[in-house]
Amino acid sequence: MAAKATRPAYRCTECGWTTAKWVGRCGECQAWGSVTEVGAVSARTTAAKTVERPAVPIGEVDVSRAEARGTGVPEFDRVLGGGLVPGAVVLVAGEPGIGKSTLLLDVAGRAARGGEPGEERRVLYVSGEESAAQVRSRAERIEAMARTLFLASETDLATVLGQIDQVEPELVIIDSVQTISSAEIEGSAGNVSQVREVAASIIATAKSRGIACLLVGHVTKDGSIAGPRVLEHLVDVVIQFEGDRHSRLRLVRAVKNRYGPTDEVGCFDLSDIGITGLADPSGLFLSNRTAAVAGTCVTVTLEGRRPLVTEVQALVDQTEMPNPRRATSGLDSSRVGMILAVLGTRAKAPIGRKDVFVSTVGGVRITEPAADLALTLALASAITDQPLPVGTVAFGEVGLAGELRPVTGAHRRLAEASRLGFTTAIVPPGVLGGGPVPDGLRVLEVDTVLQAVTLASSPAHAR
Repeated sequence: MAAKATRPAYRCTECGWTTAKWVGRCGECQAWGSVTEVGAVSARTTAAKTVERPAVPIGEVDVSRAEARGTGVPEFDRVLGGGLVPGAVVLVAGEPGIGKSTLLLDVAGRAARGGEPGEERRVLYVSGEESAAQVRSRAERIEAMARTLFLASETDLATVLGQIDQVEPELVIIDSVQTISSAEIEGSAGNVSQVREVAASIIATAKSRGIACLLVGHVTKDGSIAGPRVLEHLVDVVIQFEGDRHSRLRLVRAVKNRYGPTDEVGCFDLSDIGITGLADPSGLFLSNRTAAVAGTCVTVTLEGRRPLVTEVQALVDQTEMPNPRRATSGLDSSRVGMILAVLGTRAKAPIGRKDVFVSTVGGVRITEPAADLALTLALASAITDQPLPVGTVAFGEVGLAGELRPVTGAHRRLAEASRLGFTTAIVPPGVLGGGPVPDGLRVLEVDTVLQAVTLASSPAHAR
């Protein structure tokens, strides 16, 4: 009997999408001219296979294999949920030059040295962007040298897997996944099909051998992780590395975490000598002056579950230009415009023909609405040229009707303000919920923006 004829198949060289007939544009990744004929498509059936590791009752599963082990960097462990779990694959993404390689090299050195004598671990650091000599120079600069830290400069997937076989590490760091390519997949390194194949191979190796793996990922212009979306689904943890390249502060937050919470944030200080974890970063976002200055107000923001005391500064100047300037740094410009409109309408503040400049201290970026009240008071103080009393902190959301709305985590914010020596807190009504007030802190509840501005500028408040 003659074999049944098979239809020709066409495959996209960028993402691997297949179709029975040729098309000019890939139906998966939308690339033009990437669909080429590769062979025939035949029907497939999957037969049952003998099970080598039978399923066991969930109560008999050994949980000791899923215990996290610290990396030696407390702020990084905080974000991971206690450390790295054997077999876990972590994707670390961030903009170029923000400090990803420096942080992971520091993690590699500390993990290789271990906390106590005899706790050394074999760590393999694979760099596809730099030579081994360049990586060693950075390791010497940031004091990440270790006897059991192995370096390799490779861009071929088969060679990387061979290095893992030879070194037999407990931790593998690959910098970056977009620079590794497989000879069995068409296309250059970094395209969708290559990234998918490389990630799948490394993840399979990590899972089968119980090796923790850290993958560095590039980001696109809009800040999203480059490559196929399936990459984020395959890995266990996705960590975003954030920060302004002109500032020393770096924030590390978990976008996805199968082993811990996603509301923790790690703070780091990036300098010429390396990267250092900041257990108490609030001092970075406050001015060092002791006298009160008009146009400034301190607020308490929440980064994950961590309260950070941050100073907001405003400068208002008269202008003869028909269109006054509105410049912001570290704050959302649309939010600042809304606060200005509320001040002008609800508090009758004269802001018509004045330039407004608003900034945060230390390069931190504030996105949550809890900073609205502090921004309002800083602008009102700049307009009247009357400083707020020393030791005042404010937080709360401002509505378009001029009302103040409570925010979450009020007790943590007040406790942090009291710990740093603040004596007065201006907050919306109902934030305490009947709970205790921290010692040495006076809490003033206000209902509207007009009341807040009047209270903050009154002599009774200063007393």
